Amino acid sequence: MFIDTHVHLNADQYEEDVEEVIQRAIDANVEKMVVVGFDTKTINKAMELVEQYPFIYGVIGWHPVDAVDCTESDLHWIKELSAHPKVVGIGETGLDYHWDKSPKEIQQELFRKQIRLAKEVELPIIIHNRDATGDVVRILEEENAAKVGGIMHCYSGSVETAKQCIEMNFLISLGGPVTFKNARMPKEVATKISLDKLLIETDAPYLAPHPYRGKRNEPSYVTLVAEEIARLKEVSVEEVAKQTSANALQLFKIQ
Repeated sequence: MFIDTHVHLNADQYEEDVEEVIQRAIDANVEKMVVVGFDTKTINKAMELVEQYPFIYGVIGWHPVDAVDCTESDLHWIKELSAHPKVVGIGETGLDYHWDKSPKEIQQELFRKQIRLAKEVELPIIIHNRDATGDVVRILEEENAAKVGGIMHCYSGSVETAKQCIEMNFLISLGGPVTFKNARMPKEVATKISLDKLLIETDAPYLAPHPYRGKRNEPSYVTLVAEEIARLKEVSVEEVAKQTSANALQLFKIQ
């Protein structure tokens, strides 16, 4: 059994064939999937999928790239939806200094608000970090995010930073990039961080693993992420599947 802890089945890329994509995941023993909504449109679609499929769960929040578009009423709406029994986390939130659509100060303020919201509704936080590691870690510390913990999604940083995040009650999630030949840091993290602190994800439709790199990703490919972690750790794929699934079920409080 595998759990894809971060997938965007609510993306336009699946508009034509989402049912077939979900079926391929089931056929690959991906027993549960967590669909992430990060703006009005994708949150609405995530909630539809959560209602439609018993094995799909939802994470809802507001993406840092679009921080300038988020209103107080949007945050209030996210808070209301978070009461749904199948909403298992707040996010993805965090900081993205790669794209310059939203000024850093606005991103940071929204990040803090979503951490506070997560603590209020007692759900884990799913962190997006791009080119902003120092500020992400600092804000998590300042806002006492350890109270609810969460996930460093599609982690690409150092082993040292991963250990800092683990100390703050966060799990480290690895996706397709761990399979890339030149991905030194994710491979090092996979090797050196213990399995009870790791999760697997696809971030599909983005970041497809080797040998599908550059093509549309899908949740069935999470097995390739698990296989690479197993290879690096010199353990069985079954062990990776079992432990990462147990980690996800515990974090998301899924029975």
